[in-house]
Amino acid sequence: MLRYLEVGYNPLNGILPNSIGNLSSTTEAVNLADAHISGFIPASTGNISGLITLVFKNNNLMGNIPSEIGKLKQLQGLSLSNNKLQRHISEAVCHLSNLVKLFLQVNELSGEIPECIGNLSMLLDLSLGSNKFSSKIPLSLWKMSGLLYFDVSRNSIEGEVTPDIGELKAILELNLSSNNLSGVIPSRLGELLHLQYLDLSNNSFSGQIPFSFSNLISIEYWDLSLYDLSGTIPKSLEKLSYLKSINVSYNVLDGEIPSGGVFANSTLQSFVGNKGLCGMHILEVLPCPITKSGQQSKSKKLVLKIVIPVVTSSFIIFLLVSIWIMKRKKIAKSKDVEKVLDLENEQVCKKFDTECEVMRNVRHRNLIPVITTCSSEYIRAFVLQYIVMLDAAMAIEYLYHCNATPIVHCDLKPSNILLDEDMVAHVGDFGISKILAVLTKRGPTDEEIFNENLDLRKWITQSFSGTIMEVVDANLFLEEEQITSKGEICIAAMVELALYCTKENPESRITMEDVVKRLNKIKNTFLET
Repeated sequence: MLRYLEVGYNPLNGILPNSIGNLSSTTEAVNLADAHISGFIPASTGNISGLITLVFKNNNLMGNIPSEIGKLKQLQGLSLSNNKLQRHISEAVCHLSNLVKLFLQVNELSGEIPECIGNLSMLLDLSLGSNKFSSKIPLSLWKMSGLLYFDVSRNSIEGEVTPDIGELKAILELNLSSNNLSGVIPSRLGELLHLQYLDLSNNSFSGQIPFSFSNLISIEYWDLSLYDLSGTIPKSLEKLSYLKSINVSYNVLDGEIPSGGVFANSTLQSFVGNKGLCGMHILEVLPCPITKSGQQSKSKKLVLKIVIPVVTSSFIIFLLVSIWIMKRKKIAKSKDVEKVLDLENEQVCKKFDTECEVMRNVRHRNLIPVITTCSSEYIRAFVLQYIVMLDAAMAIEYLYHCNATPIVHCDLKPSNILLDEDMVAHVGDFGISKILAVLTKRGPTDEEIFNENLDLRKWITQSFSGTIMEVVDANLFLEEEQITSKGEICIAAMVELALYCTKENPESRITMEDVVKRLNKIKNTFLET
């Protein structure tokens, strides 16, 4: 049985008979290329069901592509190029699901390119150049991720090239030249890392050469000539090591032509028609003028190269010296405190061990850090470092609510709150709230309170009916300081907060989290202008 019919490149000087459809279903290839055949493609060609390759290129065939071609389900290669075929491409071509190569270039085909061609998932090579196609390139064609070769040059295709072109991940050669394409060149073209040949010439593109083109690491040939590109040629294109030919002629580019890479061996023909381009390495191109601003720029660069290192070094030296001096001063001013315990009291020794355990496991900026401890047969001592109300509340909030193991401070009092040189308070001596003692500077043993058989809370509650300033420690204010109504309101709010903290029923007291929130609110109210 006949499997291959190869009679191409012979002067047959005739037409294709309808009997061609009588070939055996086992026939896999028919090649009648360049055989001086004219007339129409017989519809019976669709009967050769086992056909894998059909080549009728380089003849004088006319008419349309018969829809019966769509019956050739095994067809992988269809070459009808360089004939006189007319009308539109039949959508029957889209039924050729095994098609790998489709060559229809150099005919008189017109109308729109069928959208369904984008569904031919096996297609690697699509050549539609030199026809009369109009309208836009279907979006489906930009999403053919397996396509290697795509040529629609020399048609009347219009519209913009969409960013979807970046989906042609496998593309090796892309030719969109000599059409009516407009708009800017999509920057996503720079994502086509396998692209070797790119021709976008003779269109109506505008804008600038995308900087993303420097990512085309496989590019060898590149033509962006004959349209309205503006701006400069990106210097980053010098690094394209495989690029052998570049053409940006007849645009409106300006600035200096890069001198490295492909540009080193380029000639005037690659840049002609761009009046604004200049460069020293191409003899026929005018050298770039050295302007005053250019001279100043070089001078500035030279000055910066010298001045910046000197200034930077001087600043670093000054900074280090300043830090050293400040540390010396800080060491000199540091008021470290020794807290010495009475060793004759057994409970004190146990307290020392407990406090060591607590301080080893907690860290907070408002807890007094322990510099070291002294422990011997004769002494047990902490060496401690040296706002007040808010800082202390924040420290207690941390101990009660934020530490992994909740810690209850049972002896919180003014003498256990130490101030550093920046007046930041730190809590020590690991109680119920002592805010009242801070504000009033009174305790349960004061004569006025003791004689009336009152505790501090009851005394303040009774006294609170008058002016708040009668119960507040006068030493909290400087003699010349005027107590404003806003200040009095804030003090009253703090006293009220303290009363909430000291309610007899523990379940009625507010949490330290709420204490911190209220103190912050009072602080912000006081600081408002």
